Amino acid sequence: MLHYEFMQNAFMASGVVAVLCGLVGWFLVLRGQSFAGHALSHIGFAGATGAVLIGMTPLTGMVLSALAAGLVLGWEPQGDLRANAASASQRDSVIGLVLAASLGLGLLFLQMAHTPASSTTALLFGNVLGVDRATLRMLLALGGVSLAGLCVLGRPLLFASLDPDLAAASGVRLRVVACGFMMLVALATAIGSRTIGILLVFSLLVGPASCTLRLGLSPWAGLLVSALLALALSWGGLVVAWYTGVPVSFCISAGAALCYLLARAIASRGLIAAARS
Repeated sequence: MLHYEFMQNAFMASGVVAVLCGLVGWFLVLRGQSFAGHALSHIGFAGATGAVLIGMTPLTGMVLSALAAGLVLGWEPQGDLRANAASASQRDSVIGLVLAASLGLGLLFLQMAHTPASSTTALLFGNVLGVDRATLRMLLALGGVSLAGLCVLGRPLLFASLDPDLAAASGVRLRVVACGFMMLVALATAIGSRTIGILLVFSLLVGPASCTLRLGLSPWAGLLVSALLALALSWGGLVVAWYTGVPVSFCISAGAALCYLLARAIASRGLIAAARS
C-alpha cells in the first residue's frame, strides 16, 4: 500500500489534518462552539467555489474565506454563552442563516464557473487520494502555523474556556483569544476539507473531541487522546478504504460515530457503577 506515492501523500496529509483537528476540536467542543465550526466549513465552500470562478485554487479561497469568517465569529461579545440560553439561541440562529446562505452562494458560483460534477464532489466529500506534493507542502505549512498558534494560545484559551469571567478578571483578553482561536478553527476546517470534504470534516473535528470529553479526561490527557484518536480514524480509514474500496471519508466519519457511541456506553456504565457503589 505504501509503495505508491499517492498513498504516501494521503497518509501524510491525513496525519497532519487529524492531529490538528483533534487538538483544535477539543477546545471547540469544550467551548460549546461546534455549530460555529460546522458553519466555517460551509463558508469555506463558498470561498472555494468563488476562487474557482476567478481562477484561484480552491484551497486558497477556502482558507481566506474561512479565516475572515472566523475573525467575525470570534469578534462577538465574549462571555459564558452556555449559561445564557437566549444569547446562545440568537447566536446559533445567525450562524444557521449564514451557513445556509454560504451553501447557496457556493452553488451559484459553481453554476457560473460551469464546474464539472467531479470537482463539486471532491469539494463536498474530499479526495485525500488526490493530494499531490504541492498541496501536501501547503497543508504541512498551514498545519505547522496552526499548531504553533495553538501552542501560544493554549493556556489562556483553556482558562477562558473553563471560566471566562475569572479569566477576564485576571487580565486575559477574551476577544483576542476568541478571535485567534476561531481563526485556528478556520484553518483546521479549511485544510481538513481538502482531505475529508466540506460536509464531513465536522466528524473529524468534533467526533474525537466529543469522545474524550464524554469520558471525563483531564485537559492535557483529553488533548492527547483526541489527537491520537483522530489520527487512528484517519489512517484506519485509509487502510479500510484500500482493502474494501469504500470512500475514505465514509470510513472516517463512520468510525468517529462508532467511537462516540462506544465512549458514551463506557461513560454510562461508569456512572451506573458509581451510583451502585
